[in-house]
Amino acid sequence: MSKIAEAFNNKKAFIPFITCGDPDLETTKKLVIEMEANGADLIELGIPFSDPTAEGPVIQGANIRALLNGITTDDIFGMVAELRETVKIPLVFMTYANVVFSYGKDRFFANCKNAGIDGIILPDVPFEEKAEFEVVAMEYDVDFISMIAPTSKERIDMIAKEAKGFIYVVSSLGVTGTRAEINSNIKDLVERVRKNTDVPCAVGFGISNPKQAATMAGISDGAIVGSAIVRMIEKYGKDSPKEVGRFVKDIKEAYHAS
Repeated sequence: MSKIAEAFNNKKAFIPFITCGDPDLETTKKLVIEMEANGADLIELGIPFSDPTAEGPVIQGANIRALLNGITTDDIFGMVAELRETVKIPLVFMTYANVVFSYGKDRFFANCKNAGIDGIILPDVPFEEKAEFEVVAMEYDVDFISMIAPTSKERIDMIAKEAKGFIYVVSSLGVTGTRAEINSNIKDLVERVRKNTDVPCAVGFGISNPKQAATMAGISDGAIVGSAIVRMIEKYGKDSPKEVGRFVKDIKEAYHAS
């Protein structure tokens, strides 16, 4: 069983997202440690990029703040390697094709393996073009994580059959960001995925509170929360690890109560 699959083994996984270097890398490290301590099962780490097309204004703002801090991909690899001295749960990068291209695919995935990254999500790489990244990622034991959206339709079966690690089910159309309610028919989407694969699927995009997270985890294998956490980091800055830790704990408690 892969390390990512273990995060879903006999439980509903909670997956928080943060942008590395917002407000600084030292706080990012503290956030990861605090989230793991409070029950996060897997953490998505955003590598900042100047044009994050899948992101709403909250995460775009985090990208800008991190880039203004001069954060580089090398800095992030170094931080992950330090975290791996104590952090045991899977860590997954979320970034964009250009970040990997400009760094060099072989060098990027070799450094992922050396630092202890378990998977990668590239939201701007369509299913039909994933091979050029996935082949290299597999050489270095990094799972290329697929995304399935309500618009994927007839491609859902193909994407699910080839999925690795976990499947990121996009709950709604548009960019990331918190929403008052999630309307698309996630249950049908998840059922269709499950007909094609045993790879776990987690729902993200728009989940803003513990109740929503528990609902989405209830109909899938887990929930992903990004913008709500990034907004807390923007508000509390260097004091955010304790606040975010409490939020993660609330979500896990909502899981158990539902």
